Amino acid sequence: MSFVHLHLHTEYSLLDGMCRIDEVIRKARELQMPALAITDHGALYGAFKFYLKAKEAGIKPIIGVELYKAKHSRFDKQSGLEKDQYHLVLLAKNLNGYKNLLKIVTKAYLEGFYYKPRVDFEILKEYSQDLIALSGCLHGEIASSILNNQINEAEKTLEKFLEIFGENFYLELQRHPKSEDFEKVNQQLIKLSRKFSVPLVATNDVHYLDQEDAYAQEILLCIQTLRTIYEKNRSLSMIEVPDYFFKTPATMKGAFIDIPEAVDNTLNIAEQCSVDIPYGKWILPKFATPDDIPPELYLKKLVEERKDKRLNSFDKKTVEKRIEYELAIITKKGYSTYFLIVADFVNWAKNNHIAVGPGRGSVAGSLVAYILNITDINPLEYNLPFERFLNPERPTPPDIDIDFADIRRDEVLRYVSKKYGEDKVAQIITFGTMEARLVIRDVARALGFSYSQGDRLAKMVPLGKQGFPMTIAAALEESPQLKYAYQTEAETKKVIDVARKLEGLPRHPSVHAAGVVIADKSLTEYVPLQRESKEGRIITQYDMYCLDLNAVSNQKAIGLLKVDFLGLRNLTIIEKALEYVLNTTGKKIDIHQVPLDDRKTYQLISQGNTIGVFQLESAGMRRLAKDLKPSRISDISAMVALYRPGPMDLIPSFLDGKNNPKKIEYLHPDLKSVLEETYGILVYQEQVMEIAHKLAGYSMSEADNLRMAMGKKKKELMKKEKEKFIDGCLKKGYRKQLAEKIFSFMEKFAAYGFNKPHSASYALIAYWTAYIKANYPVEFMTALLSAELSGVAGPQREIKMSTTIEECRRMNIPVLPPDINKSE
Repeated sequence: MSFVHLHLHTEYSLLDGMCRIDEVIRKARELQMPALAITDHGALYGAFKFYLKAKEAGIKPIIGVELYKAKHSRFDKQSGLEKDQYHLVLLAKNLNGYKNLLKIVTKAYLEGFYYKPRVDFEILKEYSQDLIALSGCLHGEIASSILNNQINEAEKTLEKFLEIFGENFYLELQRHPKSEDFEKVNQQLIKLSRKFSVPLVATNDVHYLDQEDAYAQEILLCIQTLRTIYEKNRSLSMIEVPDYFFKTPATMKGAFIDIPEAVDNTLNIAEQCSVDIPYGKWILPKFATPDDIPPELYLKKLVEERKDKRLNSFDKKTVEKRIEYELAIITKKGYSTYFLIVADFVNWAKNNHIAVGPGRGSVAGSLVAYILNITDINPLEYNLPFERFLNPERPTPPDIDIDFADIRRDEVLRYVSKKYGEDKVAQIITFGTMEARLVIRDVARALGFSYSQGDRLAKMVPLGKQGFPMTIAAALEESPQLKYAYQTEAETKKVIDVARKLEGLPRHPSVHAAGVVIADKSLTEYVPLQRESKEGRIITQYDMYCLDLNAVSNQKAIGLLKVDFLGLRNLTIIEKALEYVLNTTGKKIDIHQVPLDDRKTYQLISQGNTIGVFQLESAGMRRLAKDLKPSRISDISAMVALYRPGPMDLIPSFLDGKNNPKKIEYLHPDLKSVLEETYGILVYQEQVMEIAHKLAGYSMSEADNLRMAMGKKKKELMKKEKEKFIDGCLKKGYRKQLAEKIFSFMEKFAAYGFNKPHSASYALIAYWTAYIKANYPVEFMTALLSAELSGVAGPQREIKMSTTIEECRRMNIPVLPPDINKSE
């Protein structure tokens, strides 16, 4: 005896479904169901995650969606039509059917959106191949006609569906207690089945996992509709009919004992559905080269043409060796096109006078990237390893993130969209989730609490740390106030208990701050799209963990090229300040050419006068600058790396080394060349790599693997690496006791180590802003004030404006009120 749920809503039926993908698949496995479908409302947000999880569990994933269908045309958007939309379930039979789902859902959002994403018969007819359709719940078009006693209309609609889907169309039966409507509809559907020879199928319209979750499901619907649970004029109550849960095969068979074929047909449909979604390989767009030269040769040609201009002061043999090494790896791994694509839009931005950051992350370790003008950090000068960016021993593709002046970032995006095609470029979705404080407020409101009551409970939850949101369970442990209220106040206990069931569910879609995907063909071959509500930008329905191989550790992502286009306010300040300098002095300053040993710049930093200076303007950073008195760019880089939770503990030792270099003690003289720059302290992860390479004979690729192992702190992995390191040191003539001490030294500091290429890149931006402030103070502060003024309105902006004006006064720069005749 078995049964397959073909109509099921996961948490990605936003504020409507409570079935968490992991839990519902685990339940299906426990019940020995051979397959399971996902049919979220209108969207495919969770489809790929569901696909992977089901495959892992040995359950056949059936990818589907419950669509909203317009009564007539999807283009009809007059007032009142929001009520005339019906539900329809579609299931993909194979990869082609899945791709048709992607296209249908995309068109529903981009063309048919009116309160909901809607399709019509035209879309269904165009993309019906390899899809199975179920007539839907009581909100289905046929069921709605039956409920309105329009049997002739129901028959006409059925004939239209049969014309489109043929033998792939099923009449959907559902049975729930306390609702005469279901039986009325079911009786007519059975008659239609016999009259038109259309098969029946049983579903349960699953919205939550267990029957006891019905109350929380009702609260979730109240949150969605901004109603309270005590209002009586709401639709069907999940409390009165707690029946939309994940029922067992035996329960479903018992419910349809008089129509056994409806249960059997769930298995028949499941057997017809077999979707294999390709993933795990990088999908690169085609880059047009002159005369269709292969990208590998064109990349090499560009490097040869540009290397002398960028590296004329460096030893030619060293340069050639590094170029040859990097190009060999880039070519072998098939990443030439990637470099060409990034170099193209970065250079377009620079040629159009858009400020671009000198680097971000490990890409600053690539000499090829430097030669192509992608970065402005010379890795030879800063001693940055290439392998941190692209390790030939790992399958992970390279990841290049680019900072642009924030007010001009969209210009670069438009350029990329135009170059590769608007249907091939989209920003990436992200989801706001129901985190502890938010879900407590939501649940309290749905239970009829006043705002102040809900706010009181929410504020009992301690704030989480960056990247680690506070959970309700942890809050009950950490907050005595919340724990006491939970134990002594019945209403508080009710709120918290429901909130814990809903905590972590996705609440609303949003746009990833930086992520953009670029495809080789229309994105709807790989991912569904929609339009975000605020600015109408096209975004993917899959998040970056579904799309980007760099975002996962197991290659389980679709593999589209993802580039982070980040908007950095400080680059806008630099751009504007240099524009003002040109206007006031006639000097055209190339920020990339300013001297890195400017006395006034280091004096400004050492005095702690760094309000408005990138990375260095917090009170703590200003104190550190006064104590350290940086005298070179590497000091600023170390400041950026050290001023974080954890490594802050190393600051006193760093300062002592800086102020008393003769007191620095190294475990071995051979460590001096590695640690001298950071005064005997291990500040960067790359220093671990360099020690392993120099003392233990690791290749730089092996050294990068050691760096990762130390970061993960896995005991078995660390044991193997320790043995390898000690053995390597012994082979190079070092004593075992010394090797053990050095490994322990690296292990201790590696947990705090920072990415040196990123630190060096951001130190350079910090220096640039300090240089302009020190040498052109009026122009810099004008640009800074303009940037603060254009920020998001609110208390924070007012505080920043006040701080900036106060800094102007300290610098004896007058700030005048707006003048209708003179202000720009």
